[in-house]
Amino acid sequence: MAQLTELKQKFVQHFGGNEADISAFQAPGRVNLIGEHTDYNGGSVFPAALTFGTTLLIAPREDRKLGFASTNFPLTKEISLDNIAFSEEDDWANYPKGIVWELKHRGIDLSRGYNFLFHGEIPNGSGLSSSASIEVVTAYALLALEGKPTDTVEIAVWSQHAENEFVGVKCGIMDQFAVANGRKEHAILLDCDTLKYELVPFRSGDYKLVIGNTNKRRGLVDSKYNERRSQCEQAVKDLRQAFPELTLLGQLTLEQYQANEHLIQDETVRRRARHVIEEIHRVSSSMEVLKNNDLAAFGQLMNGSHDSLRDLYEVTGIELDTMVDAARSVPGVLGSRMTGAGFGGCTVSLVHQDSVERFISEVGSKYEAATGLKPAFYVCDIGDGVREIKGEA
Repeated sequence: MAQLTELKQKFVQHFGGNEADISAFQAPGRVNLIGEHTDYNGGSVFPAALTFGTTLLIAPREDRKLGFASTNFPLTKEISLDNIAFSEEDDWANYPKGIVWELKHRGIDLSRGYNFLFHGEIPNGSGLSSSASIEVVTAYALLALEGKPTDTVEIAVWSQHAENEFVGVKCGIMDQFAVANGRKEHAILLDCDTLKYELVPFRSGDYKLVIGNTNKRRGLVDSKYNERRSQCEQAVKDLRQAFPELTLLGQLTLEQYQANEHLIQDETVRRRARHVIEEIHRVSSSMEVLKNNDLAAFGQLMNGSHDSLRDLYEVTGIELDTMVDAARSVPGVLGSRMTGAGFGGCTVSLVHQDSVERFISEVGSKYEAATGLKPAFYVCDIGDGVREIKGEA
């Protein structure tokens, strides 16, 4: 994280005022270890918060205006608290605006205006949840400064709703939930339908999580994400012939699905549904192997996840497939898969610490030779969820 002192100086340079009035908050990015495109289908996922994310510096104003600035983008905005509306030209500022809109929707009117300076360490468009990080840190900070309860499960739900309804991205709950509720050295087993969750120790021992950023930009709103959602909804409609009460694919067991898959008329829709059901099964299998500290078996499940996302759900693409294939060829790699929504973004690999340098070198050169894009790699630790930063950081 950039030094807080430096960020406070930037804040005062941009907005004026005194450093003493500035509060600081941080929300992490997240990586999903397994369970992809299951969240909006009511299935389980297994994400973890990272040790880097979005830092927010915030201070109250005397008027009813909101000022937005970022160290990452040139765009700055000043808008009235009484006129919050989505605007294409406001770009990233729509995420914090959406939170203010959401709080109002929940009966929490801000008592005054605020200035916001965001500092993001998550590569934009990488699939490590920069948008969820911005939303959650904004909600947590505003609730704290307004003297309201900061229930992190509630914050996750509100942030998701803001992204769905204000920004217009029909994302599931996983990103916001992991960012709000993460814990150091733990992953989160989350049932996306009920929001029941369990913090699971992730003992990786001599193995490191290495995130590979393809640097292929992907925009969720413009991608085929919403198309995949509607295909899953179609599968549910077809399967209601056997299960009249069915509302989400995640409510079916693997056996129930296999016995009734023929009811889905469209072959493409059938493949989409099969991925979802089998992926939910892989998440529960992961819990079993991790309880036995069987990282090799977990790596195989990661591989199975990617292959299904490539062949059945068709959300990988040449960049992600190239990076995963290169990763799996390096000795000391237990498993590698795409993480996030797909269509570019990142991979996550479980790599023996003695192989990390070789991994970065070999995967980087193979990937660049095949795609012409220069990748970036992050050797990651699992960190805490959203919090206020007290003192120097």
